Amino acid sequence: MPFKEVYEPEVAHRDIEHFISTFSAVGTQIIAIGGDHSITLPVLRGLKCSEPLGLIHVDAHTDTWDEFMGSRYTHGAPFRRAVEEGLVNPKRTVQIGIRGAQNSTEGWDYSSETGMRVLFMHEVEQIGIEGVIEEARRVVGEGPVYLSFDIDSLDPAYAPGTGTPEAGGLTSREALKLLRGFRGVPLAGADVVEVAPPFDPTGSTSALAATVAYELICLMAEALDPNSGEGA
Repeated sequence: MPFKEVYEPEVAHRDIEHFISTFSAVGTQIIAIGGDHSITLPVLRGLKCSEPLGLIHVDAHTDTWDEFMGSRYTHGAPFRRAVEEGLVNPKRTVQIGIRGAQNSTEGWDYSSETGMRVLFMHEVEQIGIEGVIEEARRVVGEGPVYLSFDIDSLDPAYAPGTGTPEAGGLTSREALKLLRGFRGVPLAGADVVEVAPPFDPTGSTSALAATVAYELICLMAEALDPNSGEGA
């Protein structure tokens, strides 16, 4: 899609929102591939959903900070803005794989105070992927859900090509098992973000991101036609 101004996030976000809304208006299923995590906000806006969505957010970071370097629309703030704009229901939100050193607890505090279920990586280890799937499905309930997958949720041993890698993350096998555990969840849209191919000359991060996108496509296709997953 053409951007009018790539160096002004809010202008770029308007372009993304317009682009997404053009397709969502005719019922097209949306999977966005980025790009930093700030793109999730205009994608959610462009979906034009009639109610706040549930959210499955797989990431090393909560991305619920308020302002960074004078901007409220950075890759560290999309879900705070989404809650404020009524795009996401925080009480139907689960954040999976959170970990790493932070400058402050601002993001964690906001997630907790608004009712989001935060599964830090140590809890993921304790209850296992099957336990995470069960808890996530409990939190999001029966309504429509958006699934946002940040590639830095994976350990940098598997996905080094990202801007903010954090040690101690998911393995590639765990990530795929997690996604497959969401079969039947009514996805209104999804994304794979924070992939930075120049940071990984092996190409393994891009290959893994493509596999994640494929899994998301399969989830959405099966939701449209439940019989399509027979034998899988």
